[in-house]
Order: sequence, then structure tokens, then C-alpha cells
Amino acid sequence: MNVHRRSLTSSVLAAVVAAMLPDPLQAATSPVPRARNVVLVHGLFADGSSWSEVIPLLQASGLNVTSIQNPLTTLAEAVEACRTVLDRQDGPTVLAGHSFSGMIVTEAGIHPKVSALVYVAARAPDAGEDYTALSKKFPTAPASAGIVFDGSEGRLEEEAFLRDFAPDLPRTRAKALYAVQWPFQRSLLTDRTTDAAWRSKPSYYAISTQDRVIDPDLQRFMAKRMNAKVAELESSHVSLLSHPQAVSDLIIEAAQGA
Repeated sequence: MNVHRRSLTSSVLAAVVAAMLPDPLQAATSPVPRARNVVLVHGLFADGSSWSEVIPLLQASGLNVTSIQNPLTTLAEAVEACRTVLDRQDGPTVLAGHSFSGMIVTEAGIHPKVSALVYVAARAPDAGEDYTALSKKFPTAPASAGIVFDGSEGRLEEEAFLRDFAPDLPRTRAKALYAVQWPFQRSLLTDRTTDAAWRSKPSYYAISTQDRVIDPDLQRFMAKRMNAKVAELESSHVSLLSHPQAVSDLIIEAAQGA
């Protein structure tokens, strides 16, 4: 009887201890924590104000938002500026990038506070990948012909900016956006990422189907490769300005861990 009682007691104790331990399957399938913060990164031919239509919508949903002023000098310096802002966030954070800044999102997105990545008509290279070589497998984007350089400093000339970068914005709005265009350093175009955060973080991608800066099929390829949750928008390259509600909805979805 004593032996039976001791065996029963041991069984009960083992069951209690097992119940207190985390279920490996449950831990593996637990949802991404909800994010309170969003960090936005702009690309080439723009500055932080390019997110001006999206920011109020995100703030209205209760999110804390920071739009980084990307230095557009070297990828390393741009990533460091992004990491500095991520360090200041007080919990899980969605990192969203437009256009070239997808490079920054891909590299800086391994930051432990980043809970999800959002690419908006953005580059999404793999670690060490030559993005220029990848893009040559798809039709040449018309906007590339409008890039001009003053020494090492590049920019998009006005005609190409209005025709290829922001053709679906009212002309006065597009010209105002052109006026705040921030020049970039030529060497930035050949820098490569050393990490690919989308391989380990939930990813979302807003594809611009009328894009003349990054070919839409290239966007589809990158989104599919990262197994991203996709939203296709009938938009030019600047969907964050022409379709701010749809872009905001995707970022909010990423923040909710959906």
C-alpha cells in the first residue's frame, strides 16, 4: 500500500510539474507580440516627410511613430542611424521602409526590438546579395534614366521625378515633394547587406503595381521569396503618399502580429 501511495504521489507531482513547464509546441506557435511603436525609413529621392500622410493614421490607431532622417551616405551609416532610433523604443517595434530603405530594414531589422518588417515598394535583398545584378533579371525601371550626378552626389531630375517617381500625385504635391528631395552618395548604390532580417522576422510587403522605379515583378519576386503578407496597390512608387490608408493598414496589421 505504501509503495502504491508513493507511486501515486510521484505521478501527481510529475503531472503538476509538467503543467507548469512551457509546452514546446505552444511556444513555437505563440503569436508575435503586439507592437506599440513604428519606425519609418525613407528611401532615395526623398526625406522623412515622405511618410507625412501615413504618420497621422498610425498615430490615430494609438501607435508611437518615428520617421528617421536617413543620411543617404553609406549603408553602414544609415543602418547605424536606424539602430540608434530602435534603441530608444520602449518595446516591440514595427520597422517599415520605402524604396531603397528596404536595404536598411533588411540589415537593421535583426535588432531585438523589431517584431515585424514592412516593405513598401522596397528593396529586399538577401544577405550579401548584389541587388543591382538581381534587378537586371527584370525590366529596367524607367526612372533610372533620370538619375543625375554632381560629382558623387546623386538625385532624380525633375522631369523624371514627376513622370516616374510620383505620377499619381497632384502635380503641385509632386513638385513640393521634389523640392525636399535629399541627395544620395553614389557609393550607396553598391553597398550590400550582411544580414537578412526577413529570414527570421514576420514580413509584410506593399507592392506598387504601376511602379516605374522598382519593377512590380521584381517586387513580387522579393515578397514571395520572404514569404511576406502581401498587399497589391494600383499605385506609383509613392504609395505611402497616394494610398496612405492601405499602407497604414498593412503597418497596423504588422503591429498587431496578424
